[in-house]
Amino acid sequence: MNTVTELTDVSLPVLLTRDGRGVYSLVLNRPASFNTLSEDMLTALQTALDAIARDESARVVVLSALGKAFCAGHNLKEMRAQPELAYYQKLFAQCTRVMLSIQRLPVPVIARVHALATAAGCQLVAQSDLAVAASGASFGVNGIDAGLFCATPSVPLVRNLPAKQEMEMLLTGQFITAEQAQAGGLVNRVVPLEALDTEVEILVAAIVSKPREAVAMGKALFYQQRETGIEAAYQLAGQTMAVNMMHPVAQEGVQAFIEKRKPQWPAPTC
Repeated sequence: MNTVTELTDVSLPVLLTRDGRGVYSLVLNRPASFNTLSEDMLTALQTALDAIARDESARVVVLSALGKAFCAGHNLKEMRAQPELAYYQKLFAQCTRVMLSIQRLPVPVIARVHALATAAGCQLVAQSDLAVAASGASFGVNGIDAGLFCATPSVPLVRNLPAKQEMEMLLTGQFITAEQAQAGGLVNRVVPLEALDTEVEILVAAIVSKPREAVAMGKALFYQQRETGIEAAYQLAGQTMAVNMMHPVAQEGVQAFIEKRKPQWPAPTC
């Protein structure tokens, strides 16, 4: 059941729409401020992610942005206006909740990166399950240039990039190109800007063609096992595969493979 009211008012910080396949478009809509993660933006993102999480027919989320930047990180002017430890702790806790909500969604999140992604904006890309970037996009964690080590962005980044490459970015504030981001593992694909939507749709269509239940179980397992030791990871993975194999979608998929035919996926139970 679709429980989401589409948020399409152009004045909103985030635009949220859904197509008939259950594919959500989540668009950062503060181009004048380079889509910084202000308090209002974080609140709007959290509201949208919570709504998608409640939609049992959701399949994919495409996270994109309007304007000259994908996201320029936190709003430093807003932060500087309230120099209080309690305020900063609350702000970063709010941001962490958004990032974890992306990971906890039962459907994949694809970052569509058309331009600059820096600091917490780069964190958004790293936290997404997949990312497709335009060839002119660039990525950085340059808070150090303002005396602020990008600690929270480093959490998903070190789970995407090799440690020394990430540390160099954090310590120097230097940016990497889309091609370097792909080589390091931060993004999946790099294409010319005019081909960006087509490339994202290729991934979307591939995911939508797969059973939602298997995708949801797989995504949850992927992140849970990553944070455990190898023995516990194998135990968790084995249990997940056993439960997955008992599900009708896997039973049908395996039978179709044996019979050399295309699977006829059972309708989602929602």
